[in-house]
This record gives sequence, C-alpha cells and structure tokens, in this order.
Amino acid sequence: MAHAGRVMAVDWGEARIGVALSDPTRTLATPHVTIEDKDKRRQIERVAALVEATEATLVLVGLPLHVDGRETTTTKPATKFAEKLARYVTVPVVMVDERWTSREAEARLSEAGRRPGRADKGRVDSAAAAVLLQAWLDAEVRGGEAQ
Repeated sequence: MAHAGRVMAVDWGEARIGVALSDPTRTLATPHVTIEDKDKRRQIERVAALVEATEATLVLVGLPLHVDGRETTTTKPATKFAEKLARYVTVPVVMVDERWTSREAEARLSEAGRRPGRADKGRVDSAAAAVLLQAWLDAEVRGGEAQ
C-alpha cells in the first residue's frame, strides 16, 4: 500500500538548488522552484521553509555519483546538506541516486522546444529534481525503493 502525502525532491548544488514536488497522491512530479543562494545556512532554511509551506511528508535529496557509482566532488557536500536538513525538518530526509537526472532534464526541455542555455540553469535544476522524483515515484508504485 502506497503512502500518501506530497514528496519533495531536491537537486542540491553549490550555487543553486532545484526543487520539485509530487502531487499529494504521489503520482506526478512537477518542477517547483530553484533556490539561488550560495550561503549554506540560508539554503537549509529556505528548503526547510518550503517543506513546511508545501506540507511535504518526505524529502528526497539527490546523491551525486559518477556513472560507475564512485563518489564525485559534490557527493560529500550533498550528503552534509541532507544531514543538516534532516535536523531542521520533522519529516524523513532520504538520499537517492541522481545519476543522469540533469542530462535527462536537459533532453526533456529540448524536446519541449526549450533549449537550456546558461541563463536557463535554474530551470534545468528544478527539472532535474522532477526527473529524480518521478523515477522514485514510479519505483514506489512498482514496489521498488518505496519509503
């Protein structure tokens, strides 16, 4: 039996954080917002405020890995972000493999007639969060790594 309640996905980055949300039935993921802030504390506070405002019941944070599964230079900072966020919110925070999400998001935006350029990085970040979230939602329906 699937759980109910909105799920938030976070595509963490040093300068930008893409955020996506599911609908309350956990069926569809939609890009929500991109937070542009390099201050780590403000990043946490802003995401925590979004968790509360959107009534998310679970937060997924993308775990950046190389294609072969090795850690990247951003694996540890993303993990640290998730650990700190977990102390600010009252809902579970779970790390989820995010390999291919940005590339998939760029491809989907291109297919939709939106060529993502440098000025469009925020749109790619929130779209990447939506790709990550939709993959997780689909796995939950199939009985995969559901939370």
